[in-house]
Amino acid sequence: MAHDGARRGAVPATAGGDGDAVAAVVRSLLSAVPAGCTWLLPLTDEDGRVADFLVAAVSGRGEDLYRRGANRIGERVSDLYPSMVGGPLWQLYLRVQADGVAAELADFRYVEQRAGVVADSQFAVSVHPVLGGLLVWWQRVDEARRRMEHTELLGSLGWAEYDLITGRSEWSPGMFRIFERDPALGAMSRSEQAAALLADDRGVSETAWQTLDSGAASDVTVRFRTGETVKYLRILSDVARDADGKPLKIYAVVQDVTTREDARSAMERLSDQLRTREMTALAEHRLAAQLQNMIQPVPREPFPLAGLQAVVSYLPAESAVQVGGDWYHAQTLPDGLVALAVGDVAGHGLDAANGMAHLRFSLVAWLSIGIRDPGTLLAHMNRLCLQLGITGTAAIGVYDPGARTLSWARAGHMPPLLARAGAVSELERPAGLLLGAGDDATYPVLASTLRDDDLVLFYTDGLVERRGSGIDVMLDRVKQTLADVSADTGSQPLTRLRGLLHYASPDDDTCTLAVRVLP
Repeated sequence: MAHDGARRGAVPATAGGDGDAVAAVVRSLLSAVPAGCTWLLPLTDEDGRVADFLVAAVSGRGEDLYRRGANRIGERVSDLYPSMVGGPLWQLYLRVQADGVAAELADFRYVEQRAGVVADSQFAVSVHPVLGGLLVWWQRVDEARRRMEHTELLGSLGWAEYDLITGRSEWSPGMFRIFERDPALGAMSRSEQAAALLADDRGVSETAWQTLDSGAASDVTVRFRTGETVKYLRILSDVARDADGKPLKIYAVVQDVTTREDARSAMERLSDQLRTREMTALAEHRLAAQLQNMIQPVPREPFPLAGLQAVVSYLPAESAVQVGGDWYHAQTLPDGLVALAVGDVAGHGLDAANGMAHLRFSLVAWLSIGIRDPGTLLAHMNRLCLQLGITGTAAIGVYDPGARTLSWARAGHMPPLLARAGAVSELERPAGLLLGAGDDATYPVLASTLRDDDLVLFYTDGLVERRGSGIDVMLDRVKQTLADVSADTGSQPLTRLRGLLHYASPDDDTCTLAVRVLP
């Protein structure tokens, strides 16, 4: 049998004769601690050996994986977490209780089979002997690592720290991916990085050092050779200094912008072709298609998203000799939500294409740092358009496959069409000013609940606008097509829908993004 002090709510004799008073003080102190920690008191058996631990106090933010807080006080650890008994953390508790020397378990893995609880979690756990018991400090590490890894992967990012005193460098996993380097080799030394830097860019690197010496942050794009390839890396760096202003550490965030720079170079080459030779309409359309495909490749077949199937179509205008500014985006995000967007930058030519590229790449960046509200995303786009001196329209939606809700907002854009079992309607239209038209514009967000086999069509105005006729004529034609497909989804409804909507406007580009809710 366990010691009498093991009964629920009691303070074991190991806490001393004034155990209840001590426990009350510790509970009061921990209740104000903004971190996850608990105070455990040992429970001994008849032979005086520690057989279990009692939760005597918890911190103010001390909820565990099961969302239990202060109601754990007075419970045994073996009852609360039976799978821990005898494991590495349990042995650490016993050792610290026995020898009175603090210790930590840097990567404790807790596995749970219960429904509604994260199955596999990792923690950094510190254990300190305090007042006859153990003060256990928990810090969850798996979620932070997962968020960091997803952010780095999605944004082609990495971070690095360089200690100017010790000469040591520390890299995130993203840095090893960018430099295609085995993590077992550790971070590259300064001499190795200097050797990989292209000779023509060494002047840019020296300018960056001079900027840091002046006390300002540095933001440069330089080229590094990794293996047989050359990469463009944007490096944002600053310096940490001591009280006397002596530099101690350099912090840097690195982004692989090779794709963007290659696209820019390709756009410049295509621009030269447009300026230096007379082209036939067919050649111009081919050039326009190449440029569009560099910025936003259009999948030939329907593709999967979380809870959805999607299909995209892009058609350049029949009579236009220059590429337009229509764009789309469709992506399953790391948190399981789905981003859907279409937009149209005013005008044609490389200026419109450049504006379109800025908006689309910026949207990807904002999504990568966790911005999910469509109204906020449009507000950021509006400020960017004002800075670039362009105007445009856009509609952005975020779909939650668990709740089956589509939250969306618009900036001067036509609302998406919803087709359900043969009936078609526009989604309720929120207010939303044209992008680039005013610096104080706001973009309200509305939400719609979707059902199995619903079809939602995002589109640009080239689909429904025709010179000499009103929008209603073409819009009714599109609605009838949607109604027919949704009434009989049959086999490959999105493929059939794209084929039926595949007619170009004489005067404007057309971009469509259609999604189907999967049963």
